[in-house]
Amino acid sequence: MRIDIMTLFPSLIEGVMQESIIGRAQAKGLIEIRATNIRDYALDKHHKADDAPYGGGRGMVMLPEPLYLCHEALTGGEHVHTVMMSAQGAPFNQAKARELLARERFIIVCGHYEGIDQRFIDTCVDEEISIGDFVLTGGEIPAMAVADAVCRMVPGVLPDETAFQEESHWNGLLEYPQYTHPAQWRGLEVPPVLLSGHHANIARWRHKMSLKRTRRDRPDLFAQWAPQDKQDKKILAEILAEEQED
Repeated sequence: MRIDIMTLFPSLIEGVMQESIIGRAQAKGLIEIRATNIRDYALDKHHKADDAPYGGGRGMVMLPEPLYLCHEALTGGEHVHTVMMSAQGAPFNQAKARELLARERFIIVCGHYEGIDQRFIDTCVDEEISIGDFVLTGGEIPAMAVADAVCRMVPGVLPDETAFQEESHWNGLLEYPQYTHPAQWRGLEVPPVLLSGHHANIARWRHKMSLKRTRRDRPDLFAQWAPQDKQDKKILAEILAEEQED
């Protein structure tokens, strides 16, 4: 997996993406995340990458030519799927992360200031993605979030695929609660089923807690979920009965 990130602040990307799990995966050669400085492709000696917007208004807009030359240098004239982080983009989710994972290589463009000249977007960008309905000072943090979400699913980055297949959003549900030592902490105890050693019962409990949490905290996700088998239907019936008792 290779991800190229076009940015005005490559040191920000490199500082984060060289640490922890993602950093170790890069050292092993499992993934490659490259940050390329858009200013290196500016046309003047001052490495100017932005200018005032036509039509007036506050702030500055990133120039199309440095962006285009940077993109061309990365693609070598061939098509490489290109994503732009944008507050106007489609919501990023686990399904989109899996879709990007299947591409093996893609480019992320980080905007800054008031945005990017639309002509570059129309020419080089395949899709715009947003990590939420809010605005940040630049696309670097969202780009790193996307890169992390995709790269952690690359085989070998995590020790076992179940490390992410049991997490929130993989199957449309939120993850079950997690506990560790000690078994008793400040008067609170770990659920007895987790201490039982009975793997089937533990798996059932975790699935039930996942359903309960999703139904309570994310009714929008729960509305899209459908029981997959008889056990799902039985567990859901238990949850509904317990809610009526409360």
